[in-house]
Amino acid sequence: MLPLVLASSSPYRRELLTRLRQPFSCASPNVDEALHPNESASSLVRRLAESKARALSERNPAHLIIGSDQVAVLGTQILGKPHDFDRARNQLMAASGASVTFLTGLALLNSASDRCQVDVVPFTVHFRPLTEEQICRYLEAEEPYDCAGSFKSEGLGISLFRSTEGEDNTSLVGLPLIRLVQMLDQEGIHIP
Repeated sequence: MLPLVLASSSPYRRELLTRLRQPFSCASPNVDEALHPNESASSLVRRLAESKARALSERNPAHLIIGSDQVAVLGTQILGKPHDFDRARNQLMAASGASVTFLTGLALLNSASDRCQVDVVPFTVHFRPLTEEQICRYLEAEEPYDCAGSFKSEGLGISLFRSTEGEDNTSLVGLPLIRLVQMLDQEGIHIP
């Protein structure tokens, strides 16, 4: 069995991957995450997930490398990580009463064979109508400035939702485990 490497420095992805009870290591890939001209959100996360996995292949020549990337889409606008209070408030004000689709790109690269499985897993969050006061209270309580869409669904962010829609709620946190288990099975790692 080839060792697993998670191509990410995200504590959220690392925490999710521990659920599968497989040993793994983590390494941060050095990948330019800029959107290319005329690139769709789906194409962006697909490209970045694979690029992150491939960025670690030289240092890990006989490994299964997991790459993942996520964006939030509101209408036609791609919402990235807000990085500060004002941007987060603006993102959540725009999302109030609306639906935001999270697209999570997932790649599993077998660096020994160069086989790479890549997929995009969608998940939609339907926000309830929110006041600016509610948004500010939430942001002060949780400070989700490193999260696409400006919330943590695994925390207090769940209070912002009317409902959710999708096949794999772990994709909302950034690592779609249901699809990953299927990919690992194709590489001979059978869970459970």
